[in-house]
Amino acid sequence: MTSLWLADRSHIPAAPVVGQPSAEVVVVGAGITGMVTAVLLARSGKDVMVLEARTLGAGTTGNTTAKVSLLQGSKLSKIVARQGAALAGSYLEGNREGQAWLLRHCEKHGIAVQYEDAYTYAQSPDGLGTARAEFDAARSVGLDVDWVDDADVPFPFHGGVRLRHQAQFDPMPLLDSLVAELKAHGGRLVEGARVRRVSGTGAHLRLRVGGNDAGDFVVRTERLVLATGVPILDRGGFFARLKPQRSYCMAYDVPGDLTRGMYLSTDSPTRSVRYAPTAHGEVLIVGGAGHPVGRERNPSAALRELAGWTVLHYPGAVKTHSWSAQDYSPVDELPYVGPILPGLDTIWVATGFDKWGMSNGVAAALVLAGRILGGRMDWADAFASWSPHELSGARTAIQANLEVGINLAKGWVTPTLASSDRTPRGCGVVSGPPWRLQARSNVDGVEHVVSPVCPHLGGIVNWNDVDQSWECPLHGSRFAPDGTLLEGPATGDLARSV
Repeated sequence: MTSLWLADRSHIPAAPVVGQPSAEVVVVGAGITGMVTAVLLARSGKDVMVLEARTLGAGTTGNTTAKVSLLQGSKLSKIVARQGAALAGSYLEGNREGQAWLLRHCEKHGIAVQYEDAYTYAQSPDGLGTARAEFDAARSVGLDVDWVDDADVPFPFHGGVRLRHQAQFDPMPLLDSLVAELKAHGGRLVEGARVRRVSGTGAHLRLRVGGNDAGDFVVRTERLVLATGVPILDRGGFFARLKPQRSYCMAYDVPGDLTRGMYLSTDSPTRSVRYAPTAHGEVLIVGGAGHPVGRERNPSAALRELAGWTVLHYPGAVKTHSWSAQDYSPVDELPYVGPILPGLDTIWVATGFDKWGMSNGVAAALVLAGRILGGRMDWADAFASWSPHELSGARTAIQANLEVGINLAKGWVTPTLASSDRTPRGCGVVSGPPWRLQARSNVDGVEHVVSPVCPHLGGIVNWNDVDQSWECPLHGSRFAPDGTLLEGPATGDLARSV
């Protein structure tokens, strides 16, 4: 499960951190949001340190489809329906500036970008209403889209919205260039450094960091930026204002001509299609099979269906890579970028990009750097972490948290019915009475037994048979078979079972 972008990359371990490091600004997360924020601040003379729990781009950025488009599926119509055209226009303007910044940076640094038309399309008559609504919403906020009844594609196409001259690329050369620029300005990137806890007040924050070869260490800072997908601090309750989603991608060698353009269907099951140049020729990237994290009993079935769809419409296609990504959907349809609590200007967050992080992530970085340096973007209200417009998502938030409560209760009750016999290869099972639950898995013939209780808020994890990992159905924390934390809001591993 290594993405096309992360495959074949060599990694040189960083030197261990010694002493008691400090920085004016610490950015947590070395994806597109964190690295652009760090570079913008470093350019302005700030002393910046980036802490990354795994490696550069190991999260969503290195596992995205990497479409840099202002036409984002049915996103604009959802915002217009929930927030009105004015805020939708501000959201679009923020993405336009984020896209423009990214493309200028790529051109300046010689990073390859492919310019193609983007399509939001209906793969059946059932999807036409949503596609038409997106066309109307895009036109209402000044996006120069047109409607097409047909397209040169081998799969079902019943009409859709087209936005010309959008972009796609490999995100890892971008991150590499940002690391080089950060270091040129005196900044630092520390990989394998997971932030476990934040304490202190005002401009005297202390970060307890684990994962370094020398053991835990403390980093002191005046300002903290959390660019971690979902904030790893519970202050502000962002975990309750987001819906974690997992989706899957596959790359294929395809005989003959590949589909040009970037396609995303409005109706289910979702189909996302683009091509990508590689050192060995162009490949097709197909995405979909998404589900709420930890709530799908058999993700591999949906992935097999997506693979079958690909081979049906691209005969002779041979899979070369398979991977997955995690994204967070905001309850009010707009990202959360700003202080973690109202009026607190020492801890900042950026989350809720809803699968469109290539432009939203850069827009968020522009907002964060501007606020920290004393400026403000005219369109920033559409990205506010705290705003009255969030009230429009209250019903969605209530429903989402009712589902969390149901999954919490279900997780503690249903394992008592499960067998605790030997776990089949590639499977994971939670079993036992509530006072002695165990999560057993068998991956590559190695059995692991850990506690299934998520250290975040006590949810009972479920097994993902595609990623071979444990997932919490409450707020999306994920763990390796041996219990090692992969991504939060949890900040600790699953306990070892005895």
